[in-house]
Amino acid sequence: MPRFERLRVVLEMIKFEHTLFALPFALAGMLLAGGGWPAAPTVGWILVAMVGARSAAMGFNRLADRALDAANPRTATRALPAGRVSPGFVAAFVAGSLALLVLAAWRLNPLCLALSPLAIAILLGYSYAKRFTWGSHLLLGVALAGAPLGAWIAVAGDLAVAPVVLAAAVVTWVAGFDILYALQDREFDRRAGLFSIPARFGVTASLWISGLLHVATLALLAALPFLYAPGLGAAYWVGVAGCAALLAVQHALVRPGDLSRLDAAFFTANGLLSIWLLAAIAADLWLAGRGAPG
Repeated sequence: MPRFERLRVVLEMIKFEHTLFALPFALAGMLLAGGGWPAAPTVGWILVAMVGARSAAMGFNRLADRALDAANPRTATRALPAGRVSPGFVAAFVAGSLALLVLAAWRLNPLCLALSPLAIAILLGYSYAKRFTWGSHLLLGVALAGAPLGAWIAVAGDLAVAPVVLAAAVVTWVAGFDILYALQDREFDRRAGLFSIPARFGVTASLWISGLLHVATLALLAALPFLYAPGLGAAYWVGVAGCAALLAVQHALVRPGDLSRLDAAFFTANGLLSIWLLAAIAADLWLAGRGAPG
């Protein structure tokens, strides 16, 4: 298979388009750190870091889980277990993606570069979490929470309470929807000795836990304006209200006896939520006169 065709297969395998789940939160952290758009090179290197981080994490996850994917009927047709791409090629793709992340961190500022090994450890370590703990959903949230934290540090060169609260909202949001997504593999996880909240507690309890995590998400988003020194106004609150509606729709779609609309809940509602909140933050800063490019 030609090299570019193998690259296309890998990008399809890692669902490259799902980078939009975390990217809007990175851009939100960036906007809040600078009170608006920073200089174009900073925006560009943040985008490079995000693409590198997410591609490395997903590629490594597929590599680490290839034997499990082969044994699971839902995932047996993925590129690695189906033999459409080699483990060596995916490993090279992961290495290249990590190099992009480190390069971007180096170009952003010294603190980003110093923290890049920790970021890499979290991004890659998540792939083994479900072998040891049903708290793996929270660890996935921690991995994605690096997006707003990293973007804030890239712009501000330091850390503050506001991005930590936004990152905590990402942790609970991601853990909540990952629990829903894991519902479809609960029986396989039990047979394979893997840990997940659905495998440990069952469908009904998992839906309640997911719902409580998403209530925590909304509470953290509601706290953000009071901890962000310049403040946030009406447009931001419209964004929070939209997030509440999208989370409600997500939970209305997934019921104990009907998981048929899980993909709509996972991909559509969550993809819209992150974009909606970014748009609300950008609009709020623009209306306050702080959203012009630097």
